[in-house]
Amino acid sequence: MFFTEEHDFMPEQDSSIERAKKIRDSLPKDGLFAEKEWRISPDPFPIDRKTFRQLEKLGPVLWKFQQAADTIYRRSRKGTLPDWIAGYLERGKPDALLEAGLESDVVEAVPAVIRPDLILTEDGFAITELDSVPGGIGLTAWLGETYAGTKPEEKIIGGADGMLRGFESIFSSSNVDIAISEESSDYRPEMEWLAGQLDGDFQVHSAENFTAKTDRDIYRFFELFDLPNLPGIEQSFGNPRVTPPFKPWLEEKMWAAILRMRPLRDVWRRELRDANFHRLLELFPWSWIVDPAELPHHAVLPKLEIQSFEELKNFSQTEREMVLKASGFSELAWGSRSVTIGQDVSQDDWASAIDSALENFESSPFVLQEFHRGKVVQHRWFNPDSGELEIMDARVRLCPYYFAEFGSKGKKVRLGGILATICPSDKKILHGMRDAILAPCAVMD
Repeated sequence: MFFTEEHDFMPEQDSSIERAKKIRDSLPKDGLFAEKEWRISPDPFPIDRKTFRQLEKLGPVLWKFQQAADTIYRRSRKGTLPDWIAGYLERGKPDALLEAGLESDVVEAVPAVIRPDLILTEDGFAITELDSVPGGIGLTAWLGETYAGTKPEEKIIGGADGMLRGFESIFSSSNVDIAISEESSDYRPEMEWLAGQLDGDFQVHSAENFTAKTDRDIYRFFELFDLPNLPGIEQSFGNPRVTPPFKPWLEEKMWAAILRMRPLRDVWRRELRDANFHRLLELFPWSWIVDPAELPHHAVLPKLEIQSFEELKNFSQTEREMVLKASGFSELAWGSRSVTIGQDVSQDDWASAIDSALENFESSPFVLQEFHRGKVVQHRWFNPDSGELEIMDARVRLCPYYFAEFGSKGKKVRLGGILATICPSDKKILHGMRDAILAPCAVMD
């Protein structure tokens, strides 16, 4: 519907239209995403102070979670924890890549940029996954700078340069190569814009013909499943100046399921501390690794109360409030390519998706996750066709960007900014799309 108010509010509406036009006209001439558009709003997405404080505190907790996950995997490899943990995480991955992530120079390394995908719900938010190679860094930096510049009194989270300073802080020097693969080329424009705004010498390269230099840090903007198409990248294995590190086990969505596994409860509590462990259990939806292994006759899968994933095929539509997706190390594991939402498909299609997940277990495991429906909010956007402001009923995905600063006194994990992806309320999968509003977040009373 159109945003219309009484005559007394017309000056505010006119100024909002002008702001939206100014934001639109400020877009870099080469764009920020290859051949992609989005709706522009005159308003940042509002976050109340309580939620903001929760999000600020979440970054260090997720940093500890990644460190704990890395430790648990390495202990499983060494035999001080059960070998089935590494068994899950190593499926489909080449030995050379696994060994590279275990080299002494990178043994403590975890991704320096942490971006969870948070669905805004009636009860707060839910983490659907962690992205270790996230898009949107340049976009969120541009949004923060542009919105803060057009209305300085707004409390844009991260301010005008929080994303820029955050990204700079993760490197040991100001000489950085950003290697982007063809698979990730949609994000090349935003990273080229970002490189041009940063202090120091930041250069963007094609990962397909990239050659590392010993005196420069490297930001890896490509998925590890793509390595066969990147012949020169193996020379960077074991290089401590590469982030995210070559640790494919940290890029698996199955960690949300491993977090809940009863045999590891005490291990997680020791690694995370009790309060952080329980906080993560609250935020991550119930998840299961879709494993075809037969259970003992007296056992059931927790909460699902079934003995085999085959039984999922018989769930009714109302029982199928679940998401099935590839866990990682696959061209299907990013961009929602493998996602099946149970209540949105027919019984036959749901059964077919389960069969495919079970068949692919050895080479590319899938995870099953509870579906958390986003709450409906309203947000304004500027329709350039009508020249008017309209209000959209929407569901929201929040993507906070946390940066682990490089330093000798331990890492400080800081929130650089938050991207809100505001999607029409009839959409189940919340991601950047032509009909979505993309906006920074601001703290508002």
